[in-house]
Amino acid sequence: MERKEIAIPAILKVEENTLEEIGKYLSEKGINKVVIYFGNGLVDLFGDKVFGGMKEAAVEVLHYEELDTVKIDDLMDMAFSLPNKTQAVIGLGGGKVIDAAKYMCFLRKLPFISVPTSASSDGFCSSTASLIVNERRMSVPAELAYGIIVDTAAIMSAPEKYIFSGVGDMVAKITALYDWEFEAKNGYAEINDNAVMLAKNAVNSFVRMPLVNVSRATFIRELVNGLTVSGLANEIAGSSAPTSGSEHLISHALDKNSPSPQLHGIQVGIATYIMAIVQNHRQTRIRNFFTDTGFFDYCKTLNLSRDEYFKAIDDAPSIKPFRHCYLHEEQYRIKAKEAIEHDDILCEILK
Repeated sequence: MERKEIAIPAILKVEENTLEEIGKYLSEKGINKVVIYFGNGLVDLFGDKVFGGMKEAAVEVLHYEELDTVKIDDLMDMAFSLPNKTQAVIGLGGGKVIDAAKYMCFLRKLPFISVPTSASSDGFCSSTASLIVNERRMSVPAELAYGIIVDTAAIMSAPEKYIFSGVGDMVAKITALYDWEFEAKNGYAEINDNAVMLAKNAVNSFVRMPLVNVSRATFIRELVNGLTVSGLANEIAGSSAPTSGSEHLISHALDKNSPSPQLHGIQVGIATYIMAIVQNHRQTRIRNFFTDTGFFDYCKTLNLSRDEYFKAIDDAPSIKPFRHCYLHEEQYRIKAKEAIEHDDILCEILK
């Protein structure tokens, strides 16, 4: 009987002040020559801590720069311009620089070290990257992180909207898993029980937390841990099905059509609540959690368009036509739009 082998990070640190320890963590794994890509403005903000730790651990920084592109052509050029002695590439910052660095590592078969400074999505631990390909945003294969190093103090210093985005992306695992089960029941997919167990345990632990203060370090650790475990569920499944369903299709459609799309996890969170109503599955739990954390209150400040969400629901099946989630059937698209029209919270958020 064939066994499935999966990759897991060799380094996993989620605690305060880890930015100063990156060099030590790498040195312990025999990595002493690296390239670092920072998000915009982050060299000034975190550079001294990172470089100081590298010097102390005798890890040589061959090259560093701030990066603000996810155009695939740019990244291909950069990947094959990396110094020959490079043993690992570090992406430090938000989604853009993380996606860019892990794609370059994928091209060059180098270890990728993920150092997120916001917990706005599970992208820091996934093996896909959202890049610009032929002027369109697309999800492409990328390198799973060899190391994930999260400084909870840095996460807490980011604007609160990024934490709310992470909350939305984490809670989405509830509706995504239900979509995956729906696909399997209808003969369109095969469930991996191990992936389901990991993703389900991660999201259940998160939404059942007694502490819902998003500015507390304990909350941030639970969020980051949950997102990380969800990334491993995808690795086991060999796809994003355990963590991405109809709610993500809505968000991707908004990215494609909206003149001013919001953060990924914000859109996903709103779409998660819509889909919980459609699926008639755990909508009360989701509603209470989003209310208690302040997620819904934040969404109410964004002046979001109901018509844009209607269009995104209609366009959702075309985003991933090879899947068969709830929104791939017309009856559930109708129910989703009815939820937007009649649910009191959605009426306050979408206008």
